[in-house]
Amino acid sequence: MTLDELRVGETFSAQVVDNLSRTQIVQYAGASGDYNPLHSDEVYATQVAGYRSIFAHGMLTMGLTGKVLTDAFGAERIASFGVRFVDQVWPGDTLDVTATVVALRQEGERRLADLDLKTTNQDGVEVMSGRASVRLDSPSNQS
Repeated sequence: MTLDELRVGETFSAQVVDNLSRTQIVQYAGASGDYNPLHSDEVYATQVAGYRSIFAHGMLTMGLTGKVLTDAFGAERIASFGVRFVDQVWPGDTLDVTATVVALRQEGERRLADLDLKTTNQDGVEVMSGRASVRLDSPSNQS
């Protein structure tokens, strides 16, 4: 399929992480500089904050969700990307993302596809929802 063949209602799905590890969560803390103990200190997360465990950074989940967009369209085609955090992502979770084309539109010289995004865990629980727009024309067309 080419970008010209894209249609409203089409979906793209992918598993973006299988069995998220505590190590991956801590590595993300180091990469992002976000050292909130909710994401790395089991004692703090459980005994002080009252959670069942440490949990993933919301932005880690957003980044994993964005993989569906970059794999399908390329990073240079993403015009906008926003999300709403719905539920925690825990160590051991497996995340699947579905992107659905909800509109094809023209904005000046730019041709765009608008997508709804839904990220769910292995139990089918939605952990993130979002919206993105991707360019269907050449990204070098900066009009």
